Amino acid sequence: MTLSNLNEENMLLVVESGSTKADWMLVDNEQETIFVTKGFNPYFHSKEDILNELNGNYDLNLIKNEVSQLYFYGAGCSIPELNAVVKSALSAYFTKAVVKVDHDLKASAYACYGGNPEIACILGTGSNSCYFDGKKIIEAVPALGHILGDEGSGSYFGKRILSDFLYQRLPQVMAEELDDLGLNKEVIIEHVYMLPDANVYIASFMPILIRHKNLRYCQEVIEEGIRKFIDIHVKCYDNYKDVEVNFVGSMACLLQDELKKVCDSEGINMGTIIRKPLKALVDYHLSLQ
Repeated sequence: MTLSNLNEENMLLVVESGSTKADWMLVDNEQETIFVTKGFNPYFHSKEDILNELNGNYDLNLIKNEVSQLYFYGAGCSIPELNAVVKSALSAYFTKAVVKVDHDLKASAYACYGGNPEIACILGTGSNSCYFDGKKIIEAVPALGHILGDEGSGSYFGKRILSDFLYQRLPQVMAEELDDLGLNKEVIIEHVYMLPDANVYIASFMPILIRHKNLRYCQEVIEEGIRKFIDIHVKCYDNYKDVEVNFVGSMACLLQDELKKVCDSEGINMGTIIRKPLKALVDYHLSLQ
């Protein structure tokens, strides 16, 4: 199906959601319209949380009764029970739409796919990977989230910055930035252990690492995080040196030079890097209709 085949009775809405932010694209006739909301992760957000966010979005309220097909790909949407939380909220809001909810890992595989088998990786607020041959997706190791996993992600690096700040191990220029934000142990502990969206809070400190990435401390932390991701989430596939390894997400884009350096040292063929996979994901769905 092409854009010209779509009309007001067959509006397609595709959503690519991380834990921090969700990008939405509405395809209606010749128009492609983008919306942005906070990310919806069923590990952290209930049906009520999602509906509250949607009901407060002026733009989505204008089109919610016109959407006929909705594909939602989200962080945390990895098992039916979790997917049902998101689907229930979306179906209650987009009352005329057929709603399908799936993992953001699948969205990354579709967006990066160029016709040959690939390893598709996510490096954003969180991290994950899968193998995709064009038909079947294989996830060799699980994503463990910001507490136990998310190697190489915004959460991973944010956690390192916050812990080194409290341990007084940060370079002075970085520590001063956190001091200027009024951070101390009590504030950090409250946000990490007591308030919602802890993973997003932790990842929000990642830009400090990027701003100072030429410092030796930052280079060492970045390389360590990327190597951990490669060791756990790429080398788990026996043919990781034989296929293209593609990446989606903000961290992959911001650290592409460092990522390329590590991949080259490991004999890995680094392919595409897509910061926002939404357009490629929409094109993939249109090609199937």
